[in-house]
Amino acid sequence: MPEAKSKVKSKKLKVKKIKTPVKKVVSKREPRTMEELLKQTGYELKGLKKGQLVEGVVTDVTKKMILIDIGAKTEGVVIEKEYEAAREMLQDIKTGDKVQAYVGSPENERGQILLSLRQAVMNKRWELFEELLKSGETIEVHGLEVNKGGIIVKARGVRGFVPSSQFGREYLGRLNELQNKSFIVKVIEVDREKNRLIFSEKAVSEKAALAHQAEAIKTVKAGDMLEGIVSGIMPFGVFVRASLKKDLFLEGLVHISEISWEKVENPGTHFKTGDKIKVKVIGVDNKTSRLNLSVKQLSDDPWKKMADKYPEGSKVTGKITKLAAFGAFVNLEPGVDGLIHISKIPSDKEFKPGQKIDCFVENVDAAHRRMSLSLALMKKPVGYK
Repeated sequence: MPEAKSKVKSKKLKVKKIKTPVKKVVSKREPRTMEELLKQTGYELKGLKKGQLVEGVVTDVTKKMILIDIGAKTEGVVIEKEYEAAREMLQDIKTGDKVQAYVGSPENERGQILLSLRQAVMNKRWELFEELLKSGETIEVHGLEVNKGGIIVKARGVRGFVPSSQFGREYLGRLNELQNKSFIVKVIEVDREKNRLIFSEKAVSEKAALAHQAEAIKTVKAGDMLEGIVSGIMPFGVFVRASLKKDLFLEGLVHISEISWEKVENPGTHFKTGDKIKVKVIGVDNKTSRLNLSVKQLSDDPWKKMADKYPEGSKVTGKITKLAAFGAFVNLEPGVDGLIHISKIPSDKEFKPGQKIDCFVENVDAAHRRMSLSLALMKKPVGYK
């Protein structure tokens, strides 16, 4: 018996125990804080600052507010004053649009993120004008203020300008009638960086006539004399609508240097919008169908005869027109000024613009349109015999 027990015992020692691996059970629990939620989802919350530019997608547009998803903990909202600022462009903003906005307040007392769409609105407006420039479609503008160069207008909340030269014959000299009134125009220039927006009424009202200008300009050459109407006055010159024949005209510019042989400071002192004038063609621009015109070249250059008319040593009478640090300018006749150099003016002598004086011609340089003058002696100098 003892031997039997021994054998059984030895057998038991040979039995191998298999250990089953124990699995660790991880209990899932709901995140209790915003930090835990963000960590679990991997979502990164954006930190916002006042004045920060953000991008988002419009999720809703109502009569009182605009909601924009900017990837923050809540949607951004455009309300109150900022909503009113964007009201004019609401017809162009719809759900799903990507827009840029500025943070007005990261969080107000209601926990809302307040946004401003003003910049986004302006961007939309400029994009609209760029599209109209490409398509050639018309747009309605409202006349605000008339000046010498044309009329300032407002379109979709943006100020633009319609030059006098860009109005049809119906409005020449009558731009005041368009103040506080709406009319149809075409966009002819858009420069967002310079905040420059130019329209043309003529491109709408005289579309048929403008279509013929490319052919009409081929019939004009330098030296031709034309009649026209002043369509606009600018600091640099005068725009003229030159007639070729009935219902056919070409636009041209009389540069300020081509208005008169005299020095011109302000073109508005010589012409006004609606004036009928004669001009001479001095250049043709086939690409723009524009003419370079001159009024002064309808008469001879007075300097051509100056050497004969004012020989050296001759006594002349003129009027002081301008005083400068280097001397006094004296006008002898229209377009002809001479200079009395400061070195030839006694220290006790004072001149006033408009004063008449007698002087002598010292030198005439017709090629450079210059004349040197000296004062006429009113009394005999000391030592004179």
